Amino acid sequence: MASLNDLKTRIKSVQSTRKITKAKQMVAAAKLRKAEEAATAARPYGERMEGVLANLAASVKDAANAPKLLAGTGADKVHLLVVATSERGLCGGFNSSIVRKARETLVRLQGEGKQVKILTVGKKGREQLKRLYEELMIDHVDLGGIKSIEFAHAQNISDKILGLFEAGEFDVCSMFYGKFKNVVTQIPTEQQIIPTVAPEGVEPPDLKGAQYTYEPDEDSILEILLPRFIGVQIFKALLENQASEQAASMAAMDNATRNAGEMIKDLELQFNRARQAKITTELVEIIAGAESV
Repeated sequence: MASLNDLKTRIKSVQSTRKITKAKQMVAAAKLRKAEEAATAARPYGERMEGVLANLAASVKDAANAPKLLAGTGADKVHLLVVATSERGLCGGFNSSIVRKARETLVRLQGEGKQVKILTVGKKGREQLKRLYEELMIDHVDLGGIKSIEFAHAQNISDKILGLFEAGEFDVCSMFYGKFKNVVTQIPTEQQIIPTVAPEGVEPPDLKGAQYTYEPDEDSILEILLPRFIGVQIFKALLENQASEQAASMAAMDNATRNAGEMIKDLELQFNRARQAKITTELVEIIAGAESV
């Protein structure tokens, strides 16, 4: 059995840990409110843009001459996986769930004979994937030190991806991130961003019978709109990730705080038992000494 001093030290150590996890939980809760508002506010714009894109894409007369971002390269050999995770840990299984979904897709694509390349956004995903797939990793985007996600950050990632696409480095690009549902649930999500496809269930805007004439033509508008659309989708994914990270962190720190409390109770019980045993032993020794005299 551990000595009284050892138990005292362990109790103080766990109490200190509980203070840290409680503080981290409160910080995550404060950040979550702001991150959730940003993610919720971005959804209507992203969904409306998806509808506009679906309407324009349906109006393209010559699919063969459509912009490459919409029609693709005509091949399906090289896939780029953009894996977006957090820069910090202490958020439960948030990062692992995203990486797991990306690995499942990677294994499936390799099983189909496709070539896979990886671009990571966030340090934690990079650390996990580097152990097994370092040779597939072509680039990394570091978002450390950024207090809040701005569109400029998403635009930088978009420009990097579009540059690789124009250079013929890949045929299909998919992004992996955590979609925020609520404080308890964050859904690992895979979204194809190149060639651009409207998500399932998105319908073109209801024109109520109106006839639209595009100036210039649909193809010219799509040439401008598609890169912007990709940037918006990346921005939305980063905001969803930010909210999901804080929710997962808050839940993980809440669990850690409660576990620390239970551990303290167990250690205090052990301490009281050890102290009682020591007192009883000393009393027995005193009584035995008195009787021997």
